[in-house]
Order: sequence, then C-alpha cells, then structure tokens
Amino acid sequence: MNKQLIGLMLTLTLPLLAVAEVNQPPDSHKRIEHLTKELSLTSDQQVKVEAIFNTQREKMKAAHEEAQTALKTVLTPEQLTKFEAIQDRHKAMRRERMSAKTAK
Repeated sequence: MNKQLIGLMLTLTLPLLAVAEVNQPPDSHKRIEHLTKELSLTSDQQVKVEAIFNTQREKMKAAHEEAQTALKTVLTPEQLTKFEAIQDRHKAMRRERMSAKTAK
C-alpha cells in the first residue's frame, strides 16, 4: 500500500516539478517570439500573452508548493528523505537536458 501511495504521489507531483522548478523558463521569450511571428501579434498582444504565461506559471508554482506541503503531512521522515533525493536526481537530469539543449 505504501509503495502504491508513493508511486501515485510521484506520478502526480513530478510533472509539476518539471514546470515549477524554474521561475522563468529560458524559452518563454522564444515562445512569445514564435507566436508573434506565426500569429502576427501586436505589441499589446505580446504583453498580454506574456502576462497569461506568467499567471499560468505562478498557478503551477503554487500547485507544486501545495503538493509539497501535503506530501510532508503524509510521508514519514524516512520516506520524505528518499522522496527529496528522487526530486534532486530529477532536477539534475533536467539541468543536464537544458545544458545539452543550450549547447546545441
């Protein structure tokens, strides 16, 4: 049961970690530039699109923090330590992928 619960929690929180990890994704400006080119956005629309992206990012960050707080009430200290180690490994893998992307 505990293994299933941990698996479920990881399944639910890891996607949030991927998004909430970084406050300002390096490609957010590229996304806006791409949309501007493809949709012929005006400067006013660009500002509004950026605000929408920022709002969404903040909501995802808040959801991530809420999940982290909830997990701390469910996991034992030993499980929490292991969970944090898993998170650290995933963060390191994301950093490596981002470094490889920017190196290209």
